[in-house]
Amino acid sequence: MSVKIGNLIGIPIVLHYTWFLALVFISWTLSIGYLPSQYPNLSTKSYWIIGIISTLLLLISVLLHELSHSYVAKKLNLSTSRIVLFIFGGVSQITEEPKDPSVEFKVSIVGPVTSYILALIFGILWYGLKQLNYSQLVLAPLHYGMLINAALGSFNLLPAFPLDGGRMLRAGLWKRTNDLVKATNIASKIGVAFAYFLMFIGFVYVIIGGIIGGIWLIFIGWFVKNGSESSMKQTIVGEALAGFNVSDIMTKKVHTISENTTANEIIENFFKHKHGGFPVVKKGELTGCVTIQDVKKVPKEKWTVTKASHIMTKRKDLILTTPNEPIVDAMTKMSKHNIGRLPVVDKGGLIGIISRSDIMHIIKAKTELK
Repeated sequence: MSVKIGNLIGIPIVLHYTWFLALVFISWTLSIGYLPSQYPNLSTKSYWIIGIISTLLLLISVLLHELSHSYVAKKLNLSTSRIVLFIFGGVSQITEEPKDPSVEFKVSIVGPVTSYILALIFGILWYGLKQLNYSQLVLAPLHYGMLINAALGSFNLLPAFPLDGGRMLRAGLWKRTNDLVKATNIASKIGVAFAYFLMFIGFVYVIIGGIIGGIWLIFIGWFVKNGSESSMKQTIVGEALAGFNVSDIMTKKVHTISENTTANEIIENFFKHKHGGFPVVKKGELTGCVTIQDVKKVPKEKWTVTKASHIMTKRKDLILTTPNEPIVDAMTKMSKHNIGRLPVVDKGGLIGIISRSDIMHIIKAKTELK
């Protein structure tokens, strides 16, 4: 469950629901724990004001960190679908693997560099305003911004894939071995080992009484582990599909129906052909598509009179592909829109269909054959 809040440099910015949990949780831990220990003798109201401002500065810093990744990726011709901010930070969802190690390195290193620059800016502001005897309501958030950005930059430089440092490590291994999958495999194993180390330290903290910090480390370790493993799978899939276009694996003989086909006849086709949906055509032109879900919306007593044209998803609302589109891009479309098949069109006409099972067959064959 996410909320889009706008676009920056043409990239959608999305807040995951856990971002709001982070806003509350971090504000609370700062206000009742960190700030009173660092700045004694302030009022409870002051601690909460500083805590909320500091948390917002942290979350804005994370956004700028991710935005720098997306900006450099965009300059290097890698598309970014969106930036998602959530409880553990943020992710720039770059929709394709880097073309070579140097691109990987440039996209990765800019994040920590941005965090260090922000730390320097906050530090200069904090020091300058401190000399002018500004209130702690101003100085404390700036000091926290300096410290947290320095920590954010340093943490991301750790050689644990998929952190920025882990991606930089992969770039180095990739350049040395000239094998992306092998480099990713090594970097991923290091990332998983680091994740287990973080979770172990977290458990130790919980046992000795640092419950909040310990739980936080456990969750961060879990996040790094999942990210490392999923990135490894994504790389394997990307390499397996490299060089294939939709036309290479699409089904060319497609069973279609007309706009006048009744719901009852469509149901018979579902049983006969065992497909989950049928393209609707008129004089060779694709006009829509009917799925089981569409038919389920029709009352049973109206199956014999309801036509495909009344219940189909019209062409303008369909997600389509073309014969020359890379399979990786077609698979991304299916995943993004949670659909199992894409009609393949060329010059307006339907020339085939590609399904998720077609793609999985290629992945299975390529990975088994190494």
